[in-house]
Amino acid sequence: MRGAYEVGVIAGMLEVLQPKPGDPPVFRVFSGASVGAINTTYLAANAELCDHGIGRLVELWRSLKLSDHARVRPLGLTRWPSGIRDKLKFLTGGEKLGSSLLDTRAIEVVVRRAIDWDRLHRVIDSGRVTALLVAALHVASGRTIMFTEHAPGTTVVPTRDERRATSFQRITADHVLASAAIPLLFPTRRIGNHYYCDGGLRFNTPIAPAIRAGADRLVIVTVRHSRSAGDVAAVEASDPGDGRNLSPAFLVGKLLNALLLDPVQYDLQVLERLNQMMEVLEQTLSPAEIDRVQRVWIQHRGMPYRHLKTLVFTPSRDLGELAGDYIRTRLKTDALAPLARYFLERAVNSSPEGEADWASYLLFEGDFAAELIAVGHADAVNRRDEVLEFFGRGA
Repeated sequence: MRGAYEVGVIAGMLEVLQPKPGDPPVFRVFSGASVGAINTTYLAANAELCDHGIGRLVELWRSLKLSDHARVRPLGLTRWPSGIRDKLKFLTGGEKLGSSLLDTRAIEVVVRRAIDWDRLHRVIDSGRVTALLVAALHVASGRTIMFTEHAPGTTVVPTRDERRATSFQRITADHVLASAAIPLLFPTRRIGNHYYCDGGLRFNTPIAPAIRAGADRLVIVTVRHSRSAGDVAAVEASDPGDGRNLSPAFLVGKLLNALLLDPVQYDLQVLERLNQMMEVLEQTLSPAEIDRVQRVWIQHRGMPYRHLKTLVFTPSRDLGELAGDYIRTRLKTDALAPLARYFLERAVNSSPEGEADWASYLLFEGDFAAELIAVGHADAVNRRDEVLEFFGRGA
């Protein structure tokens, strides 16, 4: 559900920019992982529209219902004997799906219907969108695969990082759903002969692939709220140190944060340090010496280093705390199964901070999505001058 925040940010940016029909696309390279892969693929498919169809994407998020889009499958993780499993293929989604705790077939329907896949390929073939890159984790090897579809004439430099690989092919719903598949909670997806899951586990905000596709200005939306040093110290001081009172759901939420969110901050810090280092080198070294430095970049990365302009958005509010508050005060649980209702209430009440990080990923509820969209929209609009300057529109 944190992807709703991303949608709010994009909606706010487009409101500030006010693109007109006939204008070139606001974005031309799209790179996403996890739920962000759904949003970026939708926006790419709607690049023929000046606003990338953002209004409809907002409404799609607002239309979600927890009782429909995140049903618990009590036996979803059971390992059935092969004979029984074959008979259950019709009920479990067939061979393309792995086991999972949640039945997400309703979400799959949304993804397949909301994105016009023929139009997606058309806008890429025409060059209106130069590249779409979707990250997914290859389950068997543990490598991140960047599934890449690009326009004719566009060069996408393959990665030389042994932890990652680039696969050039048409992007389909299966690629996007695989990228969003949190292990155990959502079913893994089979693409070809291999199974894939959430690309955000090792590559939540795939910055490097966008650079390799030619982008030199990056809009980066992260969904991790940055606490001040004082806030962190206050939390640590209030920690009773008794782990027996920590619920499994609370621990799962912290684990998801560590896997899906923390690497993003590190990548952004590395990007900033590299920019600063290259600025110093260019001011200090001769052109011949800079050329030697660039040859080293090409040797190790396959392309020279270039300065990148970035516009980074992070939530002004803690999305885990928003999720906990929503469950306690506004979530209507009458339509939920008793087990799901008990789990939600128990998990939030046992959280030491009243937060629900885990729920901020899984709370597929339109009213909660609307709250996250509102936060993202405000975060973008409140930085109006920065947005205009970044896109060269002037204040």
